[in-house]
Parts: sequence; structure tokens; C-alpha cells
Amino acid sequence: MSTIQQNLQDVRQRIAVAAQQCGRDPQDVMLLAVSKTKPVSAVEAAIEAGQRAFGENYVQEGVDKICYLRDTRPDADLEWHFIGPLQSNKSRLVAEHFDWFHTLDRLRIARRLSEQRPNTLAPLNVLIQINISDEQSKSGIALSALPELAAGVAGLSGLRLRGLMAIPAPETDYQRQLAVFRQMSDAFLQLQQHYPHIDTLSMGMTDDMAAAITAGSTLVRIGTAIFGARDYTGSVPAVS
Repeated sequence: MSTIQQNLQDVRQRIAVAAQQCGRDPQDVMLLAVSKTKPVSAVEAAIEAGQRAFGENYVQEGVDKICYLRDTRPDADLEWHFIGPLQSNKSRLVAEHFDWFHTLDRLRIARRLSEQRPNTLAPLNVLIQINISDEQSKSGIALSALPELAAGVAGLSGLRLRGLMAIPAPETDYQRQLAVFRQMSDAFLQLQQHYPHIDTLSMGMTDDMAAAITAGSTLVRIGTAIFGARDYTGSVPAVS
């Protein structure tokens, strides 16, 4: 068994334990493997271990992997999520290649994505990013701005609003992690009252997934615990 296969097995077990401890079905928590900066060989190892949903932060790197694996593994039924900040001039690539977009925080970007989504594809699944810790360095909107943005997004034919996403400020204390995630859960439940089809709450990473699952996360974004630490000192080839 490869290291990545073992790591995936360990992460799935951690998800199952966290879910069971709070009375949830582990099947209700989706694992998104965050493969940013990792070569396609690492993604292939994860595919061999049964992983099908992958998250990318950099548009061109993600598109390179998507196109390569679409050609080499046409029957793999992979699902690609863009989870990084998006510049307007890269929106067409996301609209044309990805299945999900997690970091929506502007109606202008939403309109571009909707217009650029090919008619041959299903609407792009989108999550509105909430800046739940009110960090100036992070993208996302304040909770108070959510109703207006959600209403604008819900009316766009090329998009399908699926829920919310957040990246809270780093916190080591479990109870403080839980308190922040519960704010997100409350906002998610309120949004569902207006849009019953809302079903995805993307929150929780390697160091805080247990608290996120306890608070109601339906999707955890895990990179380091699967693929190992990332090296940002140089460019990593997407395809090797």
C-alpha cells in the first residue's frame, strides 16, 4: 500500500470516528482531497485508493490535471472543485473545466461564471465563502451580506447555489474551533429555509476537521494529511 493510500485510509477513519462521536452518519461527510501543488502522479495514487473528488487552488495547475486525467482516465468519474481565490481573467477556465467553485464572494464573478458556463455542461455548483473570522487578509463576505448575494446567485441559470464555505482563523483549542463552526452551521440552516436545495457546508481541514464535523460540516477539505506537506519554494509540475 502506498503512503497516499494509507493516508487516505487514516483520514477516512478519522472522519468516521468524528461523525460517530456526534451521532452522525460518516457517509454524510464528503472527503475532498486537496491536491494543489502536488503532481498528477499523487492524484493518480489517490484515485487508485478510491478517491474521486479533488480540490485545486490554482487555476492553470488544476486545468492541466483535469485535462490530463480526462484523457488518461476517461472512466474515472472524477469531480473537480476550485477552492482558491479567483481573478476575473481566469473565470472562463473555471467555468469550462471545474464542477464546483467554493470561493464565491462577488456577484460580478458569479455573473461571469454563469455566462461562461458551457451549455453542454450542468450548471456550475457554487458555494458562497463567508469570512467567518473577519480577517482582512482573507476573501469572503460578512454574514450580514449573505442574503443579498445568495439572492443574486440563485437567479443565475449557469450556476447552482449549493451552500456555504469558510476558512476560519487558525485555532488549536477544540471548543473555540467548535464555536466558530457553529456560527457557520446556523447560517447554513437559515439559508436552507429560503433555498431548500442547499445541501453543502464546506468547512474543516486537517487540523480542525473533528470540530467541523461535530458542528455539521458536510464536506471537509484535506490536503496535508493525505499528500504530505506542501513545498512552495518552487513550481511543482502538475503533470509528470
